[in-house]
Amino acid sequence: MGTKDELLRYLREEQGNWISGEKVSRRIGVSRSAIWKQVSRLRQEGYVIRSSSKKGYLFLGTPEMLLPAEIREGIGTEVFGRKEIVYFPELDSTNRKAKELAAEGAPEGTLVVAEEQTRGRGRIGRSWHSPFQTGIYMSLILRPKLPPNEAPKITLVTGVAVAEALLAVTPLKPDIKWPNDILVRGRKICGILTETSTEMDAIDFVVVGVGMNVNTREFPDDLKEIATSVSLETGKTFDRVMLMREFLRQFEHLYTTFLHSGFESIGKRWSELSILLGKDVSVHMIDRTCKGRVMELDRDGALIIKGEHGELEKIYSGDIHIE
Repeated sequence: MGTKDELLRYLREEQGNWISGEKVSRRIGVSRSAIWKQVSRLRQEGYVIRSSSKKGYLFLGTPEMLLPAEIREGIGTEVFGRKEIVYFPELDSTNRKAKELAAEGAPEGTLVVAEEQTRGRGRIGRSWHSPFQTGIYMSLILRPKLPPNEAPKITLVTGVAVAEALLAVTPLKPDIKWPNDILVRGRKICGILTETSTEMDAIDFVVVGVGMNVNTREFPDDLKEIATSVSLETGKTFDRVMLMREFLRQFEHLYTTFLHSGFESIGKRWSELSILLGKDVSVHMIDRTCKGRVMELDRDGALIIKGEHGELEKIYSGDIHIE
């Protein structure tokens, strides 16, 4: 833990109380001038800290920002949110930056977070509406020891983690729409973009991007009828950091389960949360459209669809619409 993080933890412990510069210096083990430099850095990040030549420092509060120290505070994970967190007030795309870092050798668990994305991306080249300080825009680097054909299941694991996080900290009842959307009352509240880099017959890295509408109150005209947010659904403003911590806890647990025990238990939970099972759908693929009723999610993570003439077909990718 660096000097700044140690200082922040101590200030949190003493929130609302004045602490002399000498006492802080002894506690952290650095000079008073070094403490002052770190206090200045914390203020620049948005932390509210008063100072007095006679009284010392008074910590008054934390910013409404997805800062690394806030994410780590009490997160309770082993890796996710505990490794390197790369934070940006503004970024074109967290997935683009995460792929860049992964190609340079960044370890599993490296997290890229932005308060705003100027070119946020979804599947099939779509954009993701990412206004400043209203949502969670993050990408996580994974390095699973899996064959490439197992990589698509990571999207499904992520979807279950998002749904479980929303169930844990909000009153919402989310539905998963295969392969990568989380809906509430039929409107999209979260999207997932998973991008994989392979070498020979192994995965080099996977970047999992998550865009979640938390406190977004307004959407562009083309999204008003299909998108929603936690705030719009509940009428309340939610703590983005708390929701992000919960997602990272859920995702680490499910990802570890997937690697060590396989996909079966996660697939069952996915099916419980799915909005598609038993529904008539059309799936638009690159070369054709498939219509039928969704029967189940198989062990490979594919949708089993019963066609108009009773034939069963496995669907591994496509753009799906409920009829």
